[in-house]
Amino acid sequence: MTVYPLIIHVGPLMITGFGIMMMVAFLMAGWTIQLRLRGMNLSSAYAEHIVVAAVIGGILGSKLWYVILHQDYSQFFSRGGLVWYGGFVGGAAAVLFNGWRERVPARFTLEISAAALPLGHGLGRVGCFLVQDDYGIPTSLPWGMRFPQGFPPSTAQNMRAWNIDVPADALPTDVLAVHPTQLYEVAALLFIFWLLWRLRNHNHGTGWLFSAYLICAGIERFLVEFIRAKDDRMLGMFTLAQATSLMVLALGIVLMGAWWNKDSAQIPTEAAILKEPKVKQS
Repeated sequence: MTVYPLIIHVGPLMITGFGIMMMVAFLMAGWTIQLRLRGMNLSSAYAEHIVVAAVIGGILGSKLWYVILHQDYSQFFSRGGLVWYGGFVGGAAAVLFNGWRERVPARFTLEISAAALPLGHGLGRVGCFLVQDDYGIPTSLPWGMRFPQGFPPSTAQNMRAWNIDVPADALPTDVLAVHPTQLYEVAALLFIFWLLWRLRNHNHGTGWLFSAYLICAGIERFLVEFIRAKDDRMLGMFTLAQATSLMVLALGIVLMGAWWNKDSAQIPTEAAILKEPKVKQS
């Protein structure tokens, strides 16, 4: 199957499928947090603050991670050059800083945001598919996809430049069928979202759901990296993202153990978000 990127031209503006899905991802993640807060009889206004902080911190973090990793400072002002783990760290830092500013305990913020993270990430991966980035290694499976205008194109020349095995008789310009790893991640992340949403009323400590997210996300990314078309493999088949995934997994296990037992106060009553604005009586 040959697939082409989704690009919409409106006058001088170019709107990509990735940009559209990034917007959808943040909106849906915010909506999920709103549902979580309403289910706890709390004001949903805090969800909007989380989304704004996540957008700013996430984009800056993903750009900085890419620029530092590749030493390519021109990508800081380009459409590309976004790295998920950089966005996760930058977004989390911005969200927690905003929570501290609003006097909302960090563990509570992590708890209500946990299920929204895989949902937003999964929808963002749909954008990666639409722009044809982050695909996998060549495959002969029937659902393998060719990306002649991918970012970059899935040609034999590009695969060889990444030290990926391709058929010896493949010409440099041949567009190869590859694993649509973006869609694999979409399916895995939506499953993680479903699982965490089902577990949202758990009987563990505040923040436990976030630790479960870290474990699931670390495993998911570690596994998919084996078939991603990458040029950052460090120890044989292992990539930098896999090393990061193992650290995320380890952190999740540590936090899950620390937050296993239920708190004496599951909902922080000092949080400003607990009270709906009072309506003045006329």
